[in-house]
Amino acid sequence: MANNIVKFSRNRQTFVEAAADDLLISTCRLQDVFTTAEVRLTVRLPGLEIEEAVGSWRHEYWLPVADIDARLAKLRGVRVGSGMLKIIRGLVGEEEHLAGLVYMVEECCHGVILSLTRKVLLSAPDDRAGRERFYADMVKKSIRLYDRCAAFAKGSPLVRELEAERGETGSA
Repeated sequence: MANNIVKFSRNRQTFVEAAADDLLISTCRLQDVFTTAEVRLTVRLPGLEIEEAVGSWRHEYWLPVADIDARLAKLRGVRVGSGMLKIIRGLVGEEEHLAGLVYMVEECCHGVILSLTRKVLLSAPDDRAGRERFYADMVKKSIRLYDRCAAFAKGSPLVRELEAERGETGSA
């Protein structure tokens, strides 16, 4: 009986590192029982312009994304900022089998934004109530932060007020 149980695990991580004073590298990796994938964006500061986008995608049952480098190369020169998802879909592709790749590119962009938001986060008040108010106001003012990290995930106390205003329940 134990052999009939479906087993699944997934690990997705996004991290950003400074390659130089004016250069960030944002990488998103995905590993699950079917997929091994990576997307890496090199972003030039201060304009947040994508200098390079490369990646790999292998899935056990889907056809490979044979032209992945060509698709990602279209992102060169794009500025990381608002409206990224629409831009990414338009350049990388909207086909169903590309949804995961598009998501990973978007995650890289959000990683860049969040890494630059760190200084703002460190300016929060010292008291707990003040910090919570500060972060709740921050995510309301910058909606791109919503559901992009654990602190601002759906259902988090820091987004409760935002979800109430939007009529959302906070459950995934």
